Amino acid sequence: MSSTDFKSFTMDLAGRTLRVDVGRVAAQANGAAFMHYGDTVVLSTATASEKPRDGVDFFPLSVEYEEKMYAVGKIPGGFNKREGKASENAILTSRVIDRPMRPLFPKDYRNDVTINNMVMSVDPACSPELTAMLGSAISVALSDIPFDGPCATTQVGLIDGEFVINPSGAQNLVSDLKLTVASTRDKVIMIEAGANEIPEDKMIEAIYKAHEVNQQIIAFIDKIVAECGKPKHEYTSCAIPEELFAAIKEVVPPAEMEVVMFAEEKQLREDRIRQLKDKLAETFADKDEWLGLIDEAVYQYEKKTVRKMILKDHKRPDGREITQIRPLAAEVDIIPRVHGSSMFTRGQTQICDVVTLAPLSEVQKIDGLDENVLSKRYMHHYNFPAYSVGETKVSRGPGRREIGHGALAERALLPVLPSVDEFPYAIRAVSETFESNGSTSMASTCASCMSLMAAGVPIKRMVAGISCGLVTGDTDDDFVLLTDIQGLEDFFGDMDFKVTGTTKGITAIQMDIKIHGLTRPIVEGAIARCREARLFIMDTCMKPAIAEPRKTVGEFAPKIISMNIDPAKIGDVVGQRGKTINAIIDECGVKIDINDEGMVSICGLDKDGMAQAEKYIKTIVTDFEEGQIFEGKVVSIKDFGAFIEFAPGKEGMVHISKIAKERINHVEDVLTLGDKVRCICLGKDKMGRISFSIKDCPEA
Repeated sequence: MSSTDFKSFTMDLAGRTLRVDVGRVAAQANGAAFMHYGDTVVLSTATASEKPRDGVDFFPLSVEYEEKMYAVGKIPGGFNKREGKASENAILTSRVIDRPMRPLFPKDYRNDVTINNMVMSVDPACSPELTAMLGSAISVALSDIPFDGPCATTQVGLIDGEFVINPSGAQNLVSDLKLTVASTRDKVIMIEAGANEIPEDKMIEAIYKAHEVNQQIIAFIDKIVAECGKPKHEYTSCAIPEELFAAIKEVVPPAEMEVVMFAEEKQLREDRIRQLKDKLAETFADKDEWLGLIDEAVYQYEKKTVRKMILKDHKRPDGREITQIRPLAAEVDIIPRVHGSSMFTRGQTQICDVVTLAPLSEVQKIDGLDENVLSKRYMHHYNFPAYSVGETKVSRGPGRREIGHGALAERALLPVLPSVDEFPYAIRAVSETFESNGSTSMASTCASCMSLMAAGVPIKRMVAGISCGLVTGDTDDDFVLLTDIQGLEDFFGDMDFKVTGTTKGITAIQMDIKIHGLTRPIVEGAIARCREARLFIMDTCMKPAIAEPRKTVGEFAPKIISMNIDPAKIGDVVGQRGKTINAIIDECGVKIDINDEGMVSICGLDKDGMAQAEKYIKTIVTDFEEGQIFEGKVVSIKDFGAFIEFAPGKEGMVHISKIAKERINHVEDVLTLGDKVRCICLGKDKMGRISFSIKDCPEA
């Protein structure tokens, strides 16, 4: 098919035209969709290897989201004028695309699959991220790659109490909700949300509003696939032979396997599994074709055992009740000299969080495709070292998982942070994972909230988070929800539903599942269960450690004085080539930031130095008027008088007749360079110049 011989499909999506060109570009990919949403253009492609990759026991799916700076008419910043490594937004977008699509590929498929999305043009009214999500689903559905789709994705905002479908970049800035929902034909398969304390019932309403729109998109995709889709190719199944399972059950009967799995501590359970594998390796020593499959077969046997225990017997591997949260502990101020610190422990999951406060000049600059997002004042970073799970591995820096977990905890706390006017600081929280056995991102949310309060950040309300799990049976009505899932229940269960919020409502959601969607009762039940659990965590664990933000920042945190000046006076404060402001900084030992609106932040540790800097700035921006009193320093002596510097770059002249009450012949008889003096402004002289007097200045 030539580039001029292609098919184009259109639909109205939230008042804008979505167009999909098929067969126009990238013909050698297994599937390709040239996506146009308004003037946003994304090329989405899906490719698969011909054969399974040797030695892998998982489905090797890679999802990429490439932000091309030409899409917004920019040349990349920095020395190297090529696009570099993926931005944080690109990584998070890739994860959001991956999560709903991965469960729809066959579980026994081991061919490499890559889904690539290249953003080529950005219309601020039409999200390139959403366009890529739809393009990914369409390109795979069109391809010959086995896929139980299609799926569709919709974004929802909430402005002035009304839902907005697929909000623009400008609308997102004023929206109380940023919700992304992916669906299959029948069920919701992925939820990602940041919210300004949205009540649970309102959030559920928004989720199913998106689900309705997704059904229209799926009907549109079905039409495209019916005309242009390829037959799905055959593949080599990597399923474990049933005869191997049968042989393992003879060696380790199901009742014995339950004993192996029923252990409160992860280490004990892992020791038992190692012994079991050694026993099987001895038993099957003469079966070479089975030896390489033992690990995967035991994993699946573990999974079946745990799921049966939970679903049929309501028994959890560590002995907890279905709604029971693991033992909780919290403390603050565990790290000296930092600006704020806390530690939160839930079972074998433990997070230490440290907060750093800095002047607003330290905000993170964002060089991306969204013209509305240029900086980030609150930064949350999450680290996951190998020792936290008892492994030996060299740290290679944060991966996609770490960036995703940090972003979730960041999103959870953003709605309760004070405004810049209330608290003129840049804020960084770092969550260090000391121990991990399930839902460290939710522990990070709790720890970060406490360390922010310990640092004196006046957050509006306390935020906590918890994860809810799921095990499903053969029917939609056969399921069990699990509060506070540990790692094993995450690995072997069907869902990891994370919700953060305050007593007032939800601040963030992230839902991952391994099945083909959730029914509405499951979604509603999980959200309700998470509310109950997070209130319990706040009341019984977090509040006893620290109940409210401290009234002031700590001893070692920088102090900030904020003031507003006339923007027309900014140049006076800065001075020629920064001479005036640098003089103030050097003399007073402070940092000074001024934005274009005239907001001035003076930052330092010495209160006297900060007060002096504030006084200087107020003097510089004040127009001299009769009756005003100033303090200054003698910087120049002339025959006719002396020049007094009231602030760097701000000088006035005192005539010799106005220096002393008695007559003097020489200025030097009374004044010396460097003298500190008080003067009163006399107004303008006959020539229109401002004059000052020392002798007429009232006593202090």
